[in-house]
Amino acid sequence: MESTEENVTELHGDEEIIEVIDLDDTDPGPDDLADDLEDVDIEEPAEDDDGGDEGWETEDEMEAEQDDSELTFSRHTGSVFCVSLDPATNSLAVTGGGDDKAYVWRLSDGELLLECTGHKDSVTCAVFSYDSSLVASGDMSGVIKVWRVETKEEVWSFEVGDLEWLEWHPCAPVLLAGTNDGSVWMWKIPGGDCKTFQSPACQATSGKVLPDGKRAVVGYEDGTVRVWDLKHGNAIHVIKGQDGHQGALTCLACNQDGSLVLTGSVDGRAKLINTVSGKVVGVFSVEGGKAKGPHDDEESNSVESVGFCNVQPLIAVAYLDGTLAIYDLSTQVLRHRCQHEAGIVRLQWEDSSSVVATCSLDGALHLWDGRSGNMLSEYRGHTGEILDFAVNREASLAVTASGDNQAKVFCLQRPDR
Repeated sequence: MESTEENVTELHGDEEIIEVIDLDDTDPGPDDLADDLEDVDIEEPAEDDDGGDEGWETEDEMEAEQDDSELTFSRHTGSVFCVSLDPATNSLAVTGGGDDKAYVWRLSDGELLLECTGHKDSVTCAVFSYDSSLVASGDMSGVIKVWRVETKEEVWSFEVGDLEWLEWHPCAPVLLAGTNDGSVWMWKIPGGDCKTFQSPACQATSGKVLPDGKRAVVGYEDGTVRVWDLKHGNAIHVIKGQDGHQGALTCLACNQDGSLVLTGSVDGRAKLINTVSGKVVGVFSVEGGKAKGPHDDEESNSVESVGFCNVQPLIAVAYLDGTLAIYDLSTQVLRHRCQHEAGIVRLQWEDSSSVVATCSLDGALHLWDGRSGNMLSEYRGHTGEILDFAVNREASLAVTASGDNQAKVFCLQRPDR
């Protein structure tokens, strides 16, 4: 692997010199933005002894054997931490696991298409590029690899500090990553042209490139949120202090045009930020629900996932205590409170409806009607917690990743389909 000395920011005394990558002022296309990135320096149940119950299953046994999935992918030999679907066709999944591997496989039959090897630690990030031609896998130790799906070859690799998140640019072969030391890296793939966005030395815990392709929002361990200009390399807005969170950022999401960002934190609050003004325009919190975390204190009820509905003025906030809160975006009033029996790990709104899906630590996947607050359906099949999931564009399939070493494909059936 080539040295990073010429790829990172140079420090001269107290002065920091950052050469930036020139991004075109017009809306970037896949080729334009890539071309503008220049090189810079910087179990089986036990037998029942009671003959009277022979042939019958107890309620617990029935629940344990329930499997609503259409397909199970069982290649991983450790917990499956992450899953993503290819955006071009929505026919492929990539999963990363505790076995230090990522796999690209077909949703229709589970056929393995690509095995991503060479990692040193658990693969916690695995994502397809905007056109599905590339897949990036990143492990906890900071080894990042990019593979060309069609030819199954590794085309690029790099090693950073402990990796927190990994994301592709929405319309160019450009990869961003956040690390434990607070750095945000950006590379052109496969050329490797690189730049970094420096900030105070605390974890860059979550990040997202906004839909315009020119800005990225990054949340940090100290509760601050920064909106970065990808062209000029500077922070346009820094939301901190009372405006920021009082604990580490856990998640963030943006609306369709990128004008609003919703952030979540271990402080139990979600904040709505205007990305143009940098102002906090809403704060959301709920009293604790019934499904407590390991400690019955306020700190256990962190916000685990947030999201915007595309078709209604609704937002959703998911908590570790099992509460799914749905708010009216216009009035910021709590409309519905959907209670889970276990902590929620992640939520995702369907692309073209007001249905929101959630996965939880009890291994269940739920669909909720965001307008009524009613649960539409529940899917089970995992024997461990669900750690991540993805719903396809048509909202006909969900793919789950679990601590039971398996990924599963569920067919999402609803009366209105």
